[in-house]
Amino acid sequence: MRLVDGAREMMIDGLDRIRQECGIPTSFPSDVLEAAEAAASRTPGAEHRDRTGERFVTLDPASSTDLDQAFAIEQAGDDVILHYAIADVGWFVRPGDALDREAFERAVTVYLPDERATLYPTVLSEGAASLLPDVDRPAVVFAVRVAPDGTPRLDGVERALIRNQAKLAYDTVTPADLPDGFAELHRRIQIAEAARGAPRVEFPEQEIARVDGRLRLHFRPRLESEEQNAALSLATNMAVGEALFAAGTGLFRVMPDVDERRHRQLRNSARAFGLDWPASTPLDAFERSLPRDDPRTSAFLIAVRRAAGGASYAPFEPGVRPWHSAVAATYAQATAPLRRLQDRYLVEAALAVANGDPVPDEIEQAFQELPAAMSQGDQRANRAERMALDLAEAVVLSGREGEIFDAVVIDESDRGVEVQIVDPAILVRLSAHRVDPGDEVRVRLESVDVERRSVAFQRVG
Repeated sequence: MRLVDGAREMMIDGLDRIRQECGIPTSFPSDVLEAAEAAASRTPGAEHRDRTGERFVTLDPASSTDLDQAFAIEQAGDDVILHYAIADVGWFVRPGDALDREAFERAVTVYLPDERATLYPTVLSEGAASLLPDVDRPAVVFAVRVAPDGTPRLDGVERALIRNQAKLAYDTVTPADLPDGFAELHRRIQIAEAARGAPRVEFPEQEIARVDGRLRLHFRPRLESEEQNAALSLATNMAVGEALFAAGTGLFRVMPDVDERRHRQLRNSARAFGLDWPASTPLDAFERSLPRDDPRTSAFLIAVRRAAGGASYAPFEPGVRPWHSAVAATYAQATAPLRRLQDRYLVEAALAVANGDPVPDEIEQAFQELPAAMSQGDQRANRAERMALDLAEAVVLSGREGEIFDAVVIDESDRGVEVQIVDPAILVRLSAHRVDPGDEVRVRLESVDVERRSVAFQRVG
């Protein structure tokens, strides 16, 4: 979520309380800061192949300084080869050192609308380890071969010294700025997803802004450049997942299928947003058919994310194929080591497997310990983000008590009914009788408590 146009001052106190309630760290211990300074002063040596003469570029939000990925693309016959350079965090941080111990406590970077709590001190995450432009940086480069049908295969992994030749931004990049093959790679990944029936979607960002004198919560549709860029990470992570699974090692991102009950809820959500979902159309095909510049699409995609339930991490287990329902494939995460703890360990394992070396014992041991650490970190981050959304909804609705809103019943249970308000697109639970999922209702905003991040509605028709 982003704060724009005067919304920040109305939420800053509430966001500080959220950090305190969720135990989000706001600083690093002195020994961790000292370790980060020492690591940042190290100079790469012979273990990194010199690839600084190649044209690697990055593509991120314009304001980003924690740059995990840079890329170069080439054509090899019918195949597209992606050279995906990932920040070599494992060269700066070693298993068991002060930086690693602190990272195990944090697990992930926590993003709140006003600031983020980083996984590593900024001297690393936004400095020496970040793939910033016009400076030489250590990286781990994955060679991913993508066939015409979109199937990715890991061709090689190596440590290298690279130079980011251009820091490109989503909102200003042009096709001429990007390597040849960038759009083609995205097209192939889309073909493969459609063939697998993968319902994967990249979710829109919510913004809270002042519009016509009133604060509003709305969705910013994703740009085409963001959608295309996401295909690079997807191809790499699928290739890494398959390579590690074949080698009998690794840590995988897994997600269950959307169950029948939540599938019915999604159909009710689509109805609430005025989206026509034919009964014969599967969820993945319906998602792909929706116009990305329509705010109703953004609201529906957020509902999909909620319905899918939580993803989790699972270490390799003989005879068990790890599965991620949104990707419809075996999937690992190795492309954001500045922001996620487990990615650093996956990078080290991929390096070993691709080069015919045994995976180090400390990496294998970490695969057993990481699921618990990542679960704790994800839960803390998700809780903080949910609370921030509750705060935003309370701020946006403050002063509108007594107004009546159109809504659709999404689900019912012993705790009442869950309704989807159409505008603003928020979910609320209330007490109602003689209604069924899919029914259209009207609800009145009874009260708003910004400090408690709560709103209360009552059905009126």
